Amino acid sequence: MAELSRAQIFDLLNRPGPLWLPGVDLSEADLRWADLGSANLSGADLSGAQLQAAILGTANLSAAKLVHANLRGADLSGAQLQAAILGTANLSAAKLVHANLRGAGMQGADLRWADLRGADLTGADLSLADLREADLRDAQVTPTQLRRASFLQGARGQPALSG
Repeated sequence: MAELSRAQIFDLLNRPGPLWLPGVDLSEADLRWADLGSANLSGADLSGAQLQAAILGTANLSAAKLVHANLRGADLSGAQLQAAILGTANLSAAKLVHANLRGAGMQGADLRWADLRGADLTGADLSLADLREADLRDAQVTPTQLRRASFLQGARGQPALSG
């Protein structure tokens, strides 16, 4: 799909119903405070996108590229992020309750103060991720994954450790 202009993005965001944009190029887009709940953005390129405080609850972001994306304070509760590429993304204070992050690439991601309660992190790469003060209660994660994270001080809750 061709790159969308700011006017086209504005038009899409103001249509009723969930968006259906698999594979769309929204790299560097300004989507702060956008309501993308239940949107299908599977395989989309959101690299460098500004998604602060965006609503992405139950959105399909599987295999999406979110490298360097700013998702600070975004609501990704129940979002499908399996195999998404979130390297160096800012997910600080993001709500990822019950999000599916299976196999996600989260190398160097900022997850400080993130709410990961009940999230499925099975097979996610947390190398050099910052999990300080993150809430990991009931998150599915292995001890090996946690050892690869760079910061765990003050992480809250008891993850559901497996393997």
